[in-house]
Amino acid sequence: MTPTNPKFLLSTSTALEQYQKARALADAVSYSSKTNPFITTILEAHTDSLFSIHLQNELQHVADKSRVLFFAQAWTEEDIAELMNKRITQFIVDNEADLNTLLQLLGKDAPQQNMPKITLFLRLKLHEHTLRTERYFVFGMPAAVVNKRIQEIKANQKLSAKTRELGIHFHRKTQNLSEWNYAEEIFSVLDKETLQSIGIINMGGGLPAAYANTNVDVLPAISKKITAFRERLRSHNIKLMVEPGRFISAPAVKLQTTIIGLHGNTIIVNASVYNSNMDALIVPVKLQVENELSEKEGKPYVIKGITPCSLDLFRYRVYLKEPKIGDTLTFLNAGAYNFSTEFCDLEKIETEVGA
Repeated sequence: MTPTNPKFLLSTSTALEQYQKARALADAVSYSSKTNPFITTILEAHTDSLFSIHLQNELQHVADKSRVLFFAQAWTEEDIAELMNKRITQFIVDNEADLNTLLQLLGKDAPQQNMPKITLFLRLKLHEHTLRTERYFVFGMPAAVVNKRIQEIKANQKLSAKTRELGIHFHRKTQNLSEWNYAEEIFSVLDKETLQSIGIINMGGGLPAAYANTNVDVLPAISKKITAFRERLRSHNIKLMVEPGRFISAPAVKLQTTIIGLHGNTIIVNASVYNSNMDALIVPVKLQVENELSEKEGKPYVIKGITPCSLDLFRYRVYLKEPKIGDTLTFLNAGAYNFSTEFCDLEKIETEVGA
C-alpha cells in the first residue's frame, strides 16, 4: 500500500480562536509572521492584527503594508525610504547603528513633505536568566541607552515632529516559562521621563504553546501576569501590544503522517523533523500525538523520521496501542516554525487550509 503524502492541516477557526485569546490580553496584537505565513493571510482577512516582519521577502504575505511592524537590521536610508514608499511606517530598532541611520533620514530637510510620521519602538535588552554561552544572541540596547535616546528624540523638534508615537519593545523566549516578572523588570530599568514619553510597549514572545515537554499548568499564571502588567501600564497611559507567533500558529495546525516502518518499539513515519518540525532540534519542543495514551494504557514507542540522521526524532517516548504499518499518525500543535530544509532532498510538505 502506497502511503498518503504527509501534509499540514491548518484550521482557520482555531487560528482565529487563538488570536482572540491573545487580543483579550492586550490593546493590540502584532502576529509574528515568520512563525507561519499561512496564518498571516487568515489574520489579515479576519482580524485587526498587525504583522511583525523581519525581512523584505516576508512582505509578500501581507497585502496591506500599513499593518506591518518592520524590524530593522543593517538597513540603509534607501531601504527605509523603500519601506516608507510601501506605506510601512512602524519600525522596531534594536541597535544604535540602525537607529542613527533612521534618525539621519528623518532629520533631513528634504523631502519632508513626502515623509510620513512613524511609530518607532526601541528594543530593550533585558537580562536573560537562561542564556547559554555562545548559543543565543541577545537583541536590544541597554536600558541606559534606550532612556537616553528616547529623550533625545523627544527633545529634537525636527525628529519629534516626524514621530507619531514612541514605544519600547522587549522580548522573552516564548517557551521559557520562568521569566515572567514583566512589570518588575520594565519599571525597574525605564526612567520616569521615558515612561512619560512613550505611548506603547510591545511584549515580544511570552505566550507559549503546549507541547509534549511543556508544563501547561503554568499557562494561566502567565496570563495573570500579563493582565497585571497591562493594568500597571494603563496607570501610566501606556498601551500594551503582544507579539504572539507560536501561541496562535502551533495549535492551528496538525501534521498528518503515515507509519511506513515498525520494528521493535520504533515507528518510522514518512516525514522528517527536517521538513516539518525543525523546532524539535532548535528549541527543542516535542509534538504531541493525537490520541496518545498514558503509561498505564499503552506501550512506549520511539517515533523516528525518515532520514538516516539519529537526531531525526519526533518523540523519544510516546505511549500507543498496537500501531500498524499504514496507520495514520497525526501530530498536534505542529504549526509553528514548520519550515523545511534540503537535507536528503526532502520535499516541502504542503499545507491544506480548512475551516
